[in-house]
Amino acid sequence: MTFMSWPTQLIWEPDTAGVRRDIAGIARAIADFEPVVLLANPKDVKAAQRACGSQVEVVPIPVDDLWMRDTGPTFVLGGKNIAGVDFNFNGWGDKQEHTRDAGVAREILSMEKVTRIQAPIVGEGGSIEVDGAGTLMATESSLINDNRNPGKTKADIEAVLTETVGATTFIWVKGVKGKDITDYHIDALARFSEPGVVVVSTPPKDAAQDVWLAAYDQARKVLNSAVDARGKRLELVDLPEPVDIGRRGEGFLATYVNYYVVNDGVILPRFGDKKADRDAVAIIRDLYPGREVVQVPVDTLGEGGGGIHCATQQMPKRN
Repeated sequence: MTFMSWPTQLIWEPDTAGVRRDIAGIARAIADFEPVVLLANPKDVKAAQRACGSQVEVVPIPVDDLWMRDTGPTFVLGGKNIAGVDFNFNGWGDKQEHTRDAGVAREILSMEKVTRIQAPIVGEGGSIEVDGAGTLMATESSLINDNRNPGKTKADIEAVLTETVGATTFIWVKGVKGKDITDYHIDALARFSEPGVVVVSTPPKDAAQDVWLAAYDQARKVLNSAVDARGKRLELVDLPEPVDIGRRGEGFLATYVNYYVVNDGVILPRFGDKKADRDAVAIIRDLYPGREVVQVPVDTLGEGGGGIHCATQQMPKRN
């Protein structure tokens, strides 16, 4: 099952119509593979239902914004038991209004009757990437940061992540503080396609030297030498970023790595760079054999600095 959230005018005006079109397209694409539950402010429920269609279930739960990966619970499995970790969303370090979004994780867990684990740290689902076998990747900038966890050390945060999500081996990259609202989440840079295989968003060879390229170079060096929970070196797969995408805002997130895996499929962004879009599909098909790859546009969503993975949160099927 996938959880999503309907964009509000409070955050997205004057681009509300565009981002709602993007979210509805993503929700419809996912609903072809698995159930989708979309949270919406009560006054927006009817409009959201019309936009998303009958395959998507729209529920009246108050929200501020659409980034369900960060506001929703991070689900964990232990044997036949399921629980949801609430990472105490605080608007990425009080950068944005989050009175409603701070309660989204609790509301979902209550609605689904799933045990809530309240983490003793502040974080977001997009700030961590796990392989399901004990290995966790994260950026220091998003978690070891006084706007979330003042006074807490890397060791403190690792102890919490071991307790809450079962991580035993940590791969930290430096990241970038203060240059985007998330302080550089890992899910815009690198993802596990399976244990031991990491897909890396790769800038063009002639990319301008800036803070983002420096962060990529540092992360690449870390990943090149890292080992996972099994003690094995990682296989890195380049996923080239699009280049020919027209005029976009400075904060536009142009990375294919922010894809979303669903039952029997993968939902992948489409940016309009025909060659890059086509190459991304081919790479993802090789990484996820047997899954259908569906591309959807994220023209307005990307202007908000996020993508498909950022706007979704999965709940495993309960036994």
